[in-house]
Amino acid sequence: MRAGRYLPFILSAAVIAADQISKGIVVHFIPEGSIAQRFFNDFLWICHVRNDAVAFSLGSDLSSALKLVLFIVLPLLLMVLLSAMIISRRMDREFSYFQKWCLAGIVGGGTGNLIDRIFRSMRVVDWISTNNYGWFGMERFPTYNIADAAVVISVILLIISIIASERRSSDEQKD
Repeated sequence: MRAGRYLPFILSAAVIAADQISKGIVVHFIPEGSIAQRFFNDFLWICHVRNDAVAFSLGSDLSSALKLVLFIVLPLLLMVLLSAMIISRRMDREFSYFQKWCLAGIVGGGTGNLIDRIFRSMRVVDWISTNNYGWFGMERFPTYNIADAAVVISVILLIISIIASERRSSDEQKD
């Protein structure tokens, strides 16, 4: 296999490193449940909260066994599957090189949060809180971290790229 197939994992590693370093700093310097700094007229808070569920605290009432399956085993299998898709020659027809980098961003973010779930008692460290100005009935957006941001940004870029390539393909078929 060509080494170039593994290059997208540079993004995965960078996301994991930035995520884990930032979480380590937060855990070390900011007491859990507190706000350390407020910026831009209260738009951005740097704080320390823990999430024992998934996005928007979904699943916090689940049993420990079910959380183990849903929050560790399944995401771990998904990270392995996405990693295989990145390096697979068969997936070259399905995903562009850019899209494989997007998948690598998802792998990095997913792995960053998996590390927390495995080594921080199923509790993910979140530390970025932004004002939501009442949109969607929320004063503040749910607190998140670098891993979460990497997943969201990567998914958005992947969707845009897929839509654009579908449009290009559709336009080419019309000609």
